[in-house]
Amino acid sequence: MRHGISRAATALVALALAGGAIVPAAAAPRPAVDGVWRVNGYGTVLSIAHGRLQEYQTTALGCIEGEPAKQTAPGVYRSGDGTLLTVRASGSLRLSGSAGYRELHRLDRLPAACAQPASGDDPTTTFDVFWQSFEENYPFFAAKGIDWHAVRDTYRPKVHADTSRDELFTLFSEMVKPLYDAHVTVFDGERRFSQVRPGTAVIGEELDTKVKDYVVRSDLDGKPLREFGNGRISYADLPGGQGYLRLSGFAGYSSEEGHEYAAESAELDKALDAVFTAERTAALTGLVIDLRINGGGADALGLHLAGRLTDSSYTAYRKRTQYTWPQPVPVEPARGVPRYGGPVAVLTAATTFSAGETFTQALIDRPGRTVRIGQNTQGVFSDTLDRTLPGGMAVWLPNEEFLTRRGQTFDGAGIPPHIRTPVFTEEEFATDRDSAFDAAVAVLREQKLS
Repeated sequence: MRHGISRAATALVALALAGGAIVPAAAAPRPAVDGVWRVNGYGTVLSIAHGRLQEYQTTALGCIEGEPAKQTAPGVYRSGDGTLLTVRASGSLRLSGSAGYRELHRLDRLPAACAQPASGDDPTTTFDVFWQSFEENYPFFAAKGIDWHAVRDTYRPKVHADTSRDELFTLFSEMVKPLYDAHVTVFDGERRFSQVRPGTAVIGEELDTKVKDYVVRSDLDGKPLREFGNGRISYADLPGGQGYLRLSGFAGYSSEEGHEYAAESAELDKALDAVFTAERTAALTGLVIDLRINGGGADALGLHLAGRLTDSSYTAYRKRTQYTWPQPVPVEPARGVPRYGGPVAVLTAATTFSAGETFTQALIDRPGRTVRIGQNTQGVFSDTLDRTLPGGMAVWLPNEEFLTRRGQTFDGAGIPPHIRTPVFTEEEFATDRDSAFDAAVAVLREQKLS
């Protein structure tokens, strides 16, 4: 998305799986991963054969066929959007850019419902699959005070054989609006409906540029930022030996078509190599990491950055669905490069989305001193589960929880700061004041002296 990948705002990362055929009888031994697999907790079945992988999206109501993915190496398949799916015969699936892995369970055969996947455009069937997809996968109804069964009772009678796509799109949008979840999106062709938390903003290029100019003017006294990764990563040295690292997303670093994870990771490494030189890393007295405008992207890139900020392994968070046990996701120290283990101040706001939030969460138990300053993050963490609906409409929804060591999730409310300050208010813009940045510099200075 968080991957996603993909996700909220302009940096949503779609994790589209894809397809192939059922394994036929053959004289030669089949590859170890060939066959039919259920992806535990994700309402998905995979069929792998002849160098192709086929995803089937399942609910209690039936099965819908996804798109194909082609083999690029033994056990590795590339989907249409460039996501690499790595399947292991031991029973695991990894998606490039996503944190952790998904458990696989081998099936004897393709489920009967998937042998003839649902198709057609009957509005009542589309409604039922839409509702059922949330019923089986969305984890946050109780936390948000939503009675999803009552929602069905209200809207199901409005759907009939003559309901138009426009009417259905409107109904679906009304049904999910009270969730105020930026990882929920309804699609019908070029039309989409999604919504952020009340009182917060969607990130756009104009806001990003405005804030970057504001930082240069207010915080850096006009000193330009060094920019990397298509301007998504910026750095400046600060007085007193401190550093300032700004990330406006965990995606969009590479100019390659499709923004494939390997290319994105390579661009991130180029930036980090330039920032965390041996000389600078040894001299840094504190590091400000600015995520206040961060549209998300690949959680794995956030873990990659966290690996530059520690000398020892630790657990970033644990992931689970409603049907799986919590899975620890580690941060591993980066190898063969300088690492910075000193004090860090992380700046956050409601415009810190998705992978920006999972990275923030990955620093909660970081060895060393880490303080959060600003405002609560947006409150959307999960990769998006991308569902195709009968008739061609689609929906993205989250189905994962990212848990702290104590089992807490920050979905909905977002991760709170240790020190609360104004962030990008009209008054701050008008006076060229940046309270969050000033607080971070002061806190890091105090930690240096203590």
